[in-house]
Amino acid sequence: MLALNETWYLVLAAMIFTIGSLGLLTRKNPLVMFMCVELMLNAVNLTFVTFSKALDDIAGQAIVFFVMVVAAAEVVVGLGIIVAIMRRRQSANADDVSLMRG
Repeated sequence: MLALNETWYLVLAAMIFTIGSLGLLTRKNPLVMFMCVELMLNAVNLTFVTFSKALDDIAGQAIVFFVMVVAAAEVVVGLGIIVAIMRRRQSANADDVSLMRG
């Protein structure tokens, strides 16, 4: 059973994930969308670390490391796409990805 302190960490992770998902669904700016995805990934990382501490198992912390590596790769690829779009147009919008077609 989870202690009271761990419950607060899970509530915080749920609130951060909710903020990230609402931002991802409502915003059209690609940079803001990437920040929202990062918020969601950090909320999941907080959940992994909380359960890792509660269960006295290091596997959750190992998974956090891999999630951070995937998040870094996602940011590199995403920013490359955004820079390519911004070179064609001054303003970037989530709907402008169709410009990437050859």
